[in-house]
Amino acid sequence: MSENRTQGPDFISRFANWDNFLAVLTVIVVVYAVAGVDNFASEFNISQAIAGISERALIVLPMVLLIIAREIDLSVGSILALTSVLFGLLVQSGMPLVFAIPLTLIAGGLCGAFNGILVTALGLPSLVVTLGTMALFRGIGYILLGSRSINEFPDSFLDFGIDTLGNSPIPETIVPFLILAPIFAVILQKMPLGRRIYAVGGSPDAARYSGIRLARLVFGLFVTSGVVCAAAGMVYTARLANARANNALGIELDVITIALLGGISVFGGRGKLTGVLWALLLVATIRNVLGLLQIGGDAQGTVIGLLLILSLVASNAAERVFARARLRKFDIKPGK
Repeated sequence: MSENRTQGPDFISRFANWDNFLAVLTVIVVVYAVAGVDNFASEFNISQAIAGISERALIVLPMVLLIIAREIDLSVGSILALTSVLFGLLVQSGMPLVFAIPLTLIAGGLCGAFNGILVTALGLPSLVVTLGTMALFRGIGYILLGSRSINEFPDSFLDFGIDTLGNSPIPETIVPFLILAPIFAVILQKMPLGRRIYAVGGSPDAARYSGIRLARLVFGLFVTSGVVCAAAGMVYTARLANARANNALGIELDVITIALLGGISVFGGRGKLTGVLWALLLVATIRNVLGLLQIGGDAQGTVIGLLLILSLVASNAAERVFARARLRKFDIKPGK
């Protein structure tokens, strides 16, 4: 009987959670798309769908860490656009890729450092800071390039934007995410740094009194966000063969939606990358299906906005339901 008492709650806690619910929902949506939407399962469409989520997949990784730490970065799309412009200008000036790529990553890190200094040194809310730098960074891009675009890049760079891995439908543009995602997962779930991030999000005051250098940690997260956004900017430029100051408008909405839909608590301190990966697949599928159904970008933005609101409501409601299920299971077992 005691064995049943322990196994029951363990079983419920293992399977009655938001990640598994999201996995089931994603599988249902994918099955519907395969069976009911023309051309969805074609190799070309699958490749395009994966490529189309490449930048969002990259940017959501540092965004998850920031939200868990009770911070947020609304300037991610603008950093992407600015670094795309800077990369284009460097290449246009004749600089080899071997130098242009690291300089672009450094520029992204400097943008993130600017956000981090304002948040940590001046004590300003990250929501307000990054709302301002969202306009600032994109504005700098317009100052540097205006409304023009840069479309001439080395063939090797353009090949990266259109080629796939061998004979598979997997585009090369998703490779940076496939490399970074396991690293971020290990850091968050297995390393002391990850535990410190959770501690800061759970209670900043308690984390500070326990010896965690909160300001340095948050500053590092913003720098990481800037560097990853710069990488996403180059991926975006390669994929579209285009560097413009208005690249990736509104991408921050998708990224935040994916993070929150994936179970990352908006109040910080909770969430895992597992659910975020399911949310990434779900949002990619929904956007692709809407595109195949000839539903335009504005309508897609409306759907993503609604999905963001529903994710907040549904995740909170689901956590309460799962908690009650676990308690009910625990209470019933001893009486049996």
